[in-house]
Amino acid sequence: MTQAIVVHEYGGPEQLCVESVEVGEPGPGEVRIRHTGIGVNYVDTYFRRGLYPATLPYIIGDQACGVVEALGPGVTSLAVGDRVAYSSCANAYVAARLVPAELLVRLPDDVDEMVVAASLTRGMTAEYLLFRLHALARGETCVVYAAAGGTGRIVCQWAKHLGATVIATVGAAEKVAVAREAGADHVLLNDDPDFVARVRGWSGGRGVDVVYDSVGRDTFSQSLACLRPRGLMVAYGNASGPPDPLDVLALARHGSLFLTRPRLPEYVATRAELELCAGRYFDALASGIVRPHATQRFALADAAAAHVHLEDRSTLTMPVLVP
Repeated sequence: MTQAIVVHEYGGPEQLCVESVEVGEPGPGEVRIRHTGIGVNYVDTYFRRGLYPATLPYIIGDQACGVVEALGPGVTSLAVGDRVAYSSCANAYVAARLVPAELLVRLPDDVDEMVVAASLTRGMTAEYLLFRLHALARGETCVVYAAAGGTGRIVCQWAKHLGATVIATVGAAEKVAVAREAGADHVLLNDDPDFVARVRGWSGGRGVDVVYDSVGRDTFSQSLACLRPRGLMVAYGNASGPPDPLDVLALARHGSLFLTRPRLPEYVATRAELELCAGRYFDALASGIVRPHATQRFALADAAAAHVHLEDRSTLTMPVLVP
């Protein structure tokens, strides 16, 4: 038996229940890993609240680091004792579990295990947003929402390294300096009454090439209005709730815009994509191109406190659960 965090009813952090579950032995193509750190991401709160429905009871979480304890039949790519990590694999809030070997990546020696545990999904999200959904080019201009947050900070740093002009948004005045430290050329508040005019001014009046919007309902319309003709709207998060239903003709009125609502699993759907995505993020960590927020550790049994910490937008450290 091992400790797990289970949701029986949708709701607040109080719905995260500590229970014991069976692990068992790995089957063909599987390994058993002992978790050393488990990431806590906003998508976990979506599953907890029922925004993303799941069959209850449900063990939430989809990202962790750990050590291989046992190999199932046919697994030759890993060895007992290997340090590994994964993202986009449901049921991560457990002390130990079975995972398909094909979903695991080895941790390089030159990256910090707890940083990866806390940030892997964030970093891999930034990778596909900036390199493969749209190859952000030197000289392009982008808007990065929530630039002081866990994912936004990485997107902001990486976009600046790629040579883009970065217009960052934050939810509070005290976070402006944090966004500037992450490399933003310009910073403004999400609810600035002159938001669109200021963004268009910083882009020379033409509008920006790409908007990376993780806020959702509260910012969706203004994001569309910031884009140049044939610009790209990337709606990749719902921090303020899902956007209202879209009048498709609005894309035409704003200049033949492109709109996508991407998810990480579709961008690591093959083994080659997974290794490329994780490897590129590990390299960016090791070289200092990206510098995630500091981690804050919580015991696995204190997952509810970790969710409170995550949803408190005045905090900047990344929670990580340690079994």
